[in-house]
Amino acid sequence: MRQLRVGSRASKLAMVQTDEVVSLLQVSFPEIDLRVVPVRTGGDTSPETSLTQMGRGIFVKEIEAALGAGRIDLAVHSLKDLPTQLAPGLTIGAVCHRADPRDVLVNRWGCQLDKLPAGARIGTSSPRRTAQLKAVRTDVDIVPIRGNIETRIEKSREDGYDGVILAAAGLIRMGWQDQISEFLSPEICIPEVGQGALAIETRSDDSKILAMLKDVNHTPTNKEVASEREFLKELGGGCTAPVTAFARLEGEELHISSMAALSDGSVIFRFQKTYDSAHPKSAGARAANGLLRTGASEIISIVT
Repeated sequence: MRQLRVGSRASKLAMVQTDEVVSLLQVSFPEIDLRVVPVRTGGDTSPETSLTQMGRGIFVKEIEAALGAGRIDLAVHSLKDLPTQLAPGLTIGAVCHRADPRDVLVNRWGCQLDKLPAGARIGTSSPRRTAQLKAVRTDVDIVPIRGNIETRIEKSREDGYDGVILAAAGLIRMGWQDQISEFLSPEICIPEVGQGALAIETRSDDSKILAMLKDVNHTPTNKEVASEREFLKELGGGCTAPVTAFARLEGEELHISSMAALSDGSVIFRFQKTYDSAHPKSAGARAANGLLRTGASEIISIVT
């Protein structure tokens, strides 16, 4: 293998993330020419369409098609964009070290969530973020917002917005930490499944590339996100459902926090438990069933 083609979304953040992965691979395989191939996805070509209408996977379908057709050899994704069911013939070959998984608040006053004035207009199109913010600040107005990370930051300073909720990892990778007003703890806002992690997807039958990717796989992160993705798979939840789980590996234990809510935050169920990290998928499935037993099954049947 003298050259490998690495597929990626064409946004600035996606390119930064892909360069991060390429740099890791280059350290282990300096003899291979890694060429980045930008791919425009459906989510990128419809920047004003609601994410809840488009569904999970809108930022990966075209990339997976290119991978399946052999036009690229690898694909780098924000793991939170990947549906739990991948396209036939494809697999996640590696998950890189997870960046900060938390959500962050960016606002014109530079204040924390509990100091926002009543009626503050905060941009997010995430049902998950909306529900959890409304659960603690019923007096804040949630305003839909779309676009890449730089577009959303710019919009947050315009008329109609006072701030925005974003993923910490994206701002950190872009070097824009100074924009952050507050890191939201998982006790307030549980992150999206896989948030902060980068996945490398490839063809299931490409044994050479799969062997190569073992060098950049981060086992602790892989265990965390495997349990989170199994949680989501067990529930059958998608982008339209305000359900999520967040796993933290500590020693041999996986601490999983999960929640399900109505989108207005008026009803929210939370479940936390610690599991053996030797079986992360089983832990994720058990966490999902634990959340359902809290009464969340009624919520999930309404929103899915």
